Amino acid sequence: MSNLPVRILMVEDHKLMRVGLKSLFDDYNDLVIAAEAENGKETMEIIKSTQIDLVLMDLGLPDISGIELTKKILEYNDKIKVVILTSHLSEKEIFDALSAGASAYVLKDINTEMLMMIIRSSKAGAMWIDPQAVPILRDKNNGAVIPQRQMTRAAFREQHSNLTQREYEVLKLVVDGKSNNEIAKTLTISEHTAKAHVCNIIQKLVVDDRTQAAVKALKEGLV
Repeated sequence: MSNLPVRILMVEDHKLMRVGLKSLFDDYNDLVIAAEAENGKETMEIIKSTQIDLVLMDLGLPDISGIELTKKILEYNDKIKVVILTSHLSEKEIFDALSAGASAYVLKDINTEMLMMIIRSSKAGAMWIDPQAVPILRDKNNGAVIPQRQMTRAAFREQHSNLTQREYEVLKLVVDGKSNNEIAKTLTISEHTAKAHVCNIIQKLVVDDRTQAAVKALKEGLV
């Protein structure tokens, strides 16, 4: 396993925002801001001339949308991961960003430690969607987000047959954005039992948290 830090290109057109974001990385030796860009043209020049592992990108850029830029980046080098960091929570932008190949869709009110976790997991190949966006994917999912990775419900169940029936019930509620307390009330179980089921689901689906479990369920076609 490589001990080299994740080299990040930060794409943000507001200088103060770039300064603020960059300062967040001072205490994390495994993550480094290797370059900065304020528009699409600069971004592609850096991508072509500098070793970049991951792009941390705003959607609103002066010369190109972050979604179109994501497509251009991945067309040039599909090994680079793109994490969208935005204040926008619109159905179209969420779907378009994920369809373009973004690994994560994160709102700017995220806390620092969570952002670092998302960057690390995205670099490792995981997908992350802000919990506020999960209900939108649940309600509007039509197979267009990541069609190449979708499975039928039967195939998903066969692949994840180690989930119990109760765990499937809990997983559906997790996808609905329910808290452990809400899951407990819905299924008439204790909150401790609900938490235990969620922990088991996370372990069995080999994901890092409940949000990734919900995303995986959506991606694989279970719900």
